[in-house]
Amino acid sequence: MPAAKTFVLYPSLGVGHLNPMVELAKHMLRHGHNVLIAVVDPPDTDAVSAVAVARLAAANPSIVFRLLPVPSSPDPAAHPVKRSHDTLRLANPVLRDFLRSLPAPGPHALLLDMFCVDALDVAAELRVPAYFFFASAASALAVLLNLPYTYPELPSSFKDMGEALVRTPGMPPIRAVDMPLMMQDRETDQTKVRLHQFRRIPEGRGVLVNTFDWLEPTALRALADGVCVRGRPTPRVYCIGPLVDDGGGEKRHHQECLAWLDAQPRHSVVFLCFGSNGAFSAAQLKEIARGLESSGHRFLWAVRSPPEEQGEFPEPDLERLLPAGFLERTRDRGMVVGSWVPQAEVVRHGAVGAFVTHCGWNSTLEAIMSGLPMMCWPLYAEQAMNKVFMVEEMKIAVALEGYEGGMVKAEEVEAKVKLVMETDEGRKLRDTLVVAKKMALDAIGQGGSSQAAFADFLTDMENST
Repeated sequence: MPAAKTFVLYPSLGVGHLNPMVELAKHMLRHGHNVLIAVVDPPDTDAVSAVAVARLAAANPSIVFRLLPVPSSPDPAAHPVKRSHDTLRLANPVLRDFLRSLPAPGPHALLLDMFCVDALDVAAELRVPAYFFFASAASALAVLLNLPYTYPELPSSFKDMGEALVRTPGMPPIRAVDMPLMMQDRETDQTKVRLHQFRRIPEGRGVLVNTFDWLEPTALRALADGVCVRGRPTPRVYCIGPLVDDGGGEKRHHQECLAWLDAQPRHSVVFLCFGSNGAFSAAQLKEIARGLESSGHRFLWAVRSPPEEQGEFPEPDLERLLPAGFLERTRDRGMVVGSWVPQAEVVRHGAVGAFVTHCGWNSTLEAIMSGLPMMCWPLYAEQAMNKVFMVEEMKIAVALEGYEGGMVKAEEVEAKVKLVMETDEGRKLRDTLVVAKKMALDAIGQGGSSQAAFADFLTDMENST
């Protein structure tokens, strides 16, 4: 067995970036390596809360967490993407001091979040091999690596192109409206920051991606062929996933919804959950409720307060937000939960038969690992791109029409629930997911493609020092 290595993992700001790094750390621990996670800690709202870090540290005592105190962004009024980028730049001296303080021989490699590109300069100065961990799909990576070259050449911003197709070498075309939400206007600071970040990723020695070979052959071919990056080699891509939350830390909480699921027939429940930032207007909540009621199917639905009410009502007032009498009329076949459910536990539950999701990649992988067909309702970030790959390439989902305009009608919710739960098309989806689950388990099993890719990464790292 190869000697244990010491890795420093460096997430971007926000718990949404920290959680995937924790899954990567757990993966490395299982392989017998030592892991430290350096968490940038600015004195403002961009910081990961100390409570969240403490909770993760308590749940994972073998992982060492270190908070790196750094100054706030010099422009607190800037867009959050630019503010985050400025803060990460200011963190470079603190990261350098932290890496230098580690016992000899120091870290064997630095694993960077996709947005921590300026830490490449610290790694180069200290001669530490730097790799990126890309927690989204390889398909997204193939498109995003190309955007710094193709986006400036387009006749206009994505926001002005509507349904027009954006073409990326080696990848299927994507409607402009489905390109990343933060990059719809190419003149904004946030788009310029993202293009800078995507341009620098190829400077890393390689990219570890949370996916598996079987799922994304088109993207992996494009990346291997070097067509995604102009003027320099595309870094080696290592598909080491799926790395997903096993739900072990959640089981003690929210037993009520899990107990309710225990009483439901197998594969009978539609689960609706939209991530930690997935909130809808009161009008949209009513449309979802009407669609679920009309569908006649069982459901478990996680509801958050509308965005404009979250300050005043952190817990949603379900009686007021949902149609009059809805909770009473559906109480024998539905459960509505305010704000939070233990998603990792729920998607694996045998009673769940379909998943209405925002297409965050972690959620997508959790559903694949559970053999669960999906209905796509993308909300932000790269989720609409993920929807394209999931529906058109992977054939593991259907899309809910109307998300682009900000309103999915009750009739569409009813129709797609019935399609997935009742029709031949739904059965085909389920059959595809049975295969996808098997291939995912094979990939991470002994001798699987993801295990082999991780071994290749370790070999490359040893050859770099």
